Amino acid sequence: MSMPWYGELPKRWESHRIKNLFSLRDERNFKPLSEVRLISLYTAIGVKPHDEIERVAGNVAVTADNYKKVYVNDIVVNIILCWQGAIGLSKWVGVTSPAYDVYRATSNDVNVDYFNYLFRTPRFSGECYKAGRGIMAMRWRTYSDQFTALSVPLPPRDEQDQIVRYLDWKVSQINKLINAKRRQIELLGEMKRAVVNEAVTKGGEGWKTMRFRFLCKITTGNKDTINRIDKGIYPFYVRSPKIERINTYSYDGEAILMAGDGVGAGRVFHYATGRFDYHQRVYCFFDFDEKLHVRYLHYYMAELFPGVVDKGTAKSTVDSIRLNMIQDFIVAFPSYSEQHAIVVHLDKQCANIDGIIAKLNEEITLFSEYRTRLISDVVTGKMDVRGVVVPDYEVVREAEENANNEDGEE
Repeated sequence: MSMPWYGELPKRWESHRIKNLFSLRDERNFKPLSEVRLISLYTAIGVKPHDEIERVAGNVAVTADNYKKVYVNDIVVNIILCWQGAIGLSKWVGVTSPAYDVYRATSNDVNVDYFNYLFRTPRFSGECYKAGRGIMAMRWRTYSDQFTALSVPLPPRDEQDQIVRYLDWKVSQINKLINAKRRQIELLGEMKRAVVNEAVTKGGEGWKTMRFRFLCKITTGNKDTINRIDKGIYPFYVRSPKIERINTYSYDGEAILMAGDGVGAGRVFHYATGRFDYHQRVYCFFDFDEKLHVRYLHYYMAELFPGVVDKGTAKSTVDSIRLNMIQDFIVAFPSYSEQHAIVVHLDKQCANIDGIIAKLNEEITLFSEYRTRLISDVVTGKMDVRGVVVPDYEVVREAEENANNEDGEE
């Protein structure tokens, strides 16, 4: 008999199938959207009320009819993306997408906060993938009968409670360190924007202005985020600053990519050369007028277009960029030689700042990996925390910089 996914458990622990600890809740809502609270689920941050996220990526709810009711301490599962960690604990009453499964604990032996930690570990996500089925990644599903058949550890209730106390404390400590690094990155980003702004807006003799529609061609991709391939051959530009990988390419040349909707709409830009692919909601600018230095235009757009977005975005609850907003955007530029000089200057100035930011991001990655390992070791019994005295501490949540996962669905 093969070893279960969680390995050997302490002798005092038990293992149970999820169906013996939780039951599926399928209560439907028929109140209008204005009378209910939308509950969203994101891979990075778990469950969160829609109205507590500043900008939301994903589909926009136009009705809450037939949505599933969610109560405090329910577990919400995205059957399509639970294998990527899209599972979370609700601390709110509301309604969520009918595409999600909602579970309630049926045993007093269950501390739902313990299971929230357990269900969001990479190792459990792997079990969700193995239990699921589908013809390709983008159509993979882990349905309720498969999810609830999975075996999970069950420590004694008092030990679950202690595990939650311990992890809440340690995770808060790690979050505090990560948030401090992110604040440093934010300040460095402001410094970089000031340098770029000064260089591309100084104007002067010989500067011209043209609408963007006359400067290049504009198109969008035909791929979705789920098409990404770990260690794929080509860069894959999605709607976030992170560049994914893929084994296909739809363009070969020099281009500028811009997120077209979601939290990064009109704010996330990439300069690309060579072969790459890009998301169906990412704009690709290519075939530029010979008067333009493409790197200059990239700096210019990344600095000034977000201001246009803030003034004229087609925003209700989700940011999106209409084509005419791009076409009507006015670009100011000097001679090609002066553009080149500006690019050389900015490359030098920004390289120093980018180097510091890269180092800070590496430190954030190390802290995040340590947090993941710690949680996994504790919830599977590899690390015994029964005797640890948890002191008074400040509860610190990780800054929700990554709330723009493209898996949100209202």
